Amino acid sequence: MATLAVAVVLLSACGNSTDGLQGGELFERSCAVCHRSDGSGSGNRSTIGVGSNAVNLTDDQIAGVIRAGPGVMPPFQRLTEDQVDSLVSYVRSLQEEGG
Repeated sequence: MATLAVAVVLLSACGNSTDGLQGGELFERSCAVCHRSDGSGSGNRSTIGVGSNAVNLTDDQIAGVIRAGPGVMPPFQRLTEDQVDSLVSYVRSLQEEGG
């Protein structure tokens, strides 16, 4: 049952249009459903803000995670390079500000 719920959430997140979105708007539309608006996530696997292991990743590594979608995270291959860069910058801002 939990697997089905995760699949529904991921599919609904993947179905959202990201055309023209950047940074925070893009994060809210495509990422916050799992990572929460402040990056605190719901468990270690999806925590990307302050105190998470994601603070130790390089910008290129974060961009690779966004594109590849490891584990249960879907790949976001449809995003432009500018959108990926804006997401990386936004994630960094969450890590600095603590949400």
